[in-house]
Amino acid sequence: MSTTATTTTGPLKRRKLPIGIQTFRQIREGNCYYADKTGLALDLIETGKYYFLSRPRRFGKSLLIDTLKDIFEGQRDLFTGLAAQTRWDWNRRYPVIRIDFSIGVLHSAAALAQRIRELLTEQQDRLGVQCRNQSVAGIFSELIQAASAQYGQRVVVLVDEYDKPILDNITDKPVARDMRDGLRDLYSVIKGQDANIHFAMLTGVSKNSLVSLFSGLNNLKDITLDARYSALCGYTDDEIDSVFAAELFDLDRQQIRDWYNGYNWLGTRVYNPFDALLLFDTREFRAHWFETGTPDFLVQLLLQRRTFTPELGRIVASESLLSTFDVDTMSIEALLFQTGYLTIDSVRRLPGMTQFTLCYPNLEVRSSLNGALLERFSHDPARQSDLAPQLYDLLLACDFDGMKRLFTAFYFSIPNQWFINNDIADYEGYYASVFYSYFAALGLDVDCEKSSNVGRLDMAVRLNGQIFLFEFKVVEIEPEGRALQQIKDKGYARPYLALGQPIHQIGVEFSKASRTVVGFEVETLYIK
Repeated sequence: MSTTATTTTGPLKRRKLPIGIQTFRQIREGNCYYADKTGLALDLIETGKYYFLSRPRRFGKSLLIDTLKDIFEGQRDLFTGLAAQTRWDWNRRYPVIRIDFSIGVLHSAAALAQRIRELLTEQQDRLGVQCRNQSVAGIFSELIQAASAQYGQRVVVLVDEYDKPILDNITDKPVARDMRDGLRDLYSVIKGQDANIHFAMLTGVSKNSLVSLFSGLNNLKDITLDARYSALCGYTDDEIDSVFAAELFDLDRQQIRDWYNGYNWLGTRVYNPFDALLLFDTREFRAHWFETGTPDFLVQLLLQRRTFTPELGRIVASESLLSTFDVDTMSIEALLFQTGYLTIDSVRRLPGMTQFTLCYPNLEVRSSLNGALLERFSHDPARQSDLAPQLYDLLLACDFDGMKRLFTAFYFSIPNQWFINNDIADYEGYYASVFYSYFAALGLDVDCEKSSNVGRLDMAVRLNGQIFLFEFKVVEIEPEGRALQQIKDKGYARPYLALGQPIHQIGVEFSKASRTVVGFEVETLYIK
């Protein structure tokens, strides 16, 4: 960090990047960058009592919980210069019970019960109280009562990663159900101890069926889609410009937005903090967040359900569907949204429901998720990593013969067992998905199923001042020329004529029998 950022008023002082630091005290005492969320935290405290917040992994949920803990415990010295400094009564302190499931992986009901007892024992030791009950619910209930009595104040309950024991076992439904039942036994205590609780907040990745998991805790306010708190976790564009101004000296500002901004929960769009911090540290545009946890389970599910990948960037779902995530009910829409691979693009409010259109939040997610899908399509990650750059070079050179050879080779590389008991090769969506994922993984400007008054074009790609229009058809054995003919008959090129750029009309035909490319016709329009 020897390079110095400067402005018209002089050099900017660079601070420590809080990479991996989830403790508020360490950030404040360690001269780290901090985007002030304490004002929003106080808004929560002043306007309600029970809260639930869902955000994807590595989005700052643990830091939020730790910040709330320090506010309630009256750690005034940590808040100098922040919004909370003058808004909070630092003379009033509350006993805080913090339960954190982020550490370790549990695979049985017995292991979960043991872990909960360990967490509750840690809280007893920290608060200086001792519980005599033996059951999980009994210990938790007694802990709340004893802490309230000893400190003369109602208790604050903070639960971090409330759903991790379930998500760690999501592919094993019996175990996941056991985890859900064990957690329900713990969380049900909160409602029963209402008289002794001042404030409670639970955070996690999934909105894991609030009704089934939290049982009688029906007064838990879900702020996941509350526009006022959309920026409670994550960095806003303004915070990148102000808090991290000293880090921007050699980085393309628009490129930062394209790569990492875009997560939206009906309010201000935000960056994943992990991405921003790793970018400022490495000075490299990479899939920092995606690389820390490739969603193998999600990719498997997308393929099992024959998801048409070009549709992923424009899924339409109701609010209730996005909230439906349980061991036995798992929609693709909810899973993609809650884990951060899709976000809200637009909202349509109807008389009896709210409808959301989802999209990829940014270039990182779009290219990385499609790259992961390609690896699973081919069952050979090394080969996919080699072919994708070749495709980019072929597009730049307008080498259509080379492009045909590349895709033919790719389809031939897919193992035969992929097609066993699977009719996926009989419909155009499968082949279109492979094509789309290749272009999307490269981060190119791709527009799928572009609608016009004459129909829908399968895919349009823009690169280097040129336009590539693709239409796909599945044939029995031999090419029939119908794909290119449809582009011409429907006049799919017309909307692009005004751009004055070369337009390459490409008809691609796939054989059901050989399961590969058998037709690849190209006609180019040069606009004078």
